[in-house]
Amino acid sequence: MNIHLDLKENSYDIIVERGILAKAGEHLNLDRRVLVVTDSGVPEIYAKTLAAQCKTPVICTVETGEASKSLETFSELLRLMLENSFSRKDCVVAVGGGVVGDLSGFAASAYMRGVDFYNIPTTLLSQIDSSIGGKTAVNFGGIKNIVGAFYQPKKVLIDPELLETLPERQISNGLAEAVKMALTSDEELFEIFEKKDINKNIDEIIIRSLNIKKSVVEQDEKESGLRKILNFGHTIGHGIEGSVNMEELYHGECVALGIIPMCDEKIRPRVIDVLKKCNLYNLIDFDWDKISKVMFHDKKADGDSVSVTTVSEIGKFEIRTMKCSQVIDMAKTCL
Repeated sequence: MNIHLDLKENSYDIIVERGILAKAGEHLNLDRRVLVVTDSGVPEIYAKTLAAQCKTPVICTVETGEASKSLETFSELLRLMLENSFSRKDCVVAVGGGVVGDLSGFAASAYMRGVDFYNIPTTLLSQIDSSIGGKTAVNFGGIKNIVGAFYQPKKVLIDPELLETLPERQISNGLAEAVKMALTSDEELFEIFEKKDINKNIDEIIIRSLNIKKSVVEQDEKESGLRKILNFGHTIGHGIEGSVNMEELYHGECVALGIIPMCDEKIRPRVIDVLKKCNLYNLIDFDWDKISKVMFHDKKADGDSVSVTTVSEIGKFEIRTMKCSQVIDMAKTCL
């Protein structure tokens, strides 16, 4: 399946195909110096399979987890390219999840003012969400994704077979973003979650999710309006994520909880049933003061107000400006 993301001079293809990692050289220009960035949680064979198809590969393995999305690790990638005499004709390939993709894309955008970047996402979360759209960033000052750039990849290869080595919890982590997009934009996708076997329909879930994000990004590449719907659930979700231990709740698990208060009461039971089916209904003892502080520092906040997406009917959305305190009160009521 080939999905073309039309951004004029920044357009690119997203190819979804089982086994495509082993044939990456047929789709990517690897006849040059290639910085292959992966992390310690990704099976080594994935980066090695890609490197074997490159003329001059340099593999960099960063530590798994959000801590690697830092200026220090960003600097390490730039140093490696400099030491290995990378030119503007060379490229960076991410082989990993969202952390690797965000970090690698940002390094590619900055080195010599921009070298080619390819993304081969290995987690469900990155396959359906972060691998496309061009958002690259690192964390700084305790704030997620606060330093970065919009920098589109030249091509994205998505191999659903890579998900077979993922723990079930990581699959659930990715499903949260698909549920999010179904709620705002695709009632039929939501019904797949409700009525069908999720594992047997994972390829269709990936493709439908990608098509939703493709449509949104084509209309609003740099988040001046419509693209804000992709932040559905993220305001509360980021607040929760910033208030707990990284292992206590993953990003997708936090987003899933953030979705619930933003859904109308009449559809909320259906949403909760789907989240339970996806193992995403993980209520804990929340520190609301800490959550509130993180939310007020969220990059989507403007003073004491924040732009949020709400869903009153499945497949339809509304973007609203609300007081942060009101959003917190809604979350407290539901969670």
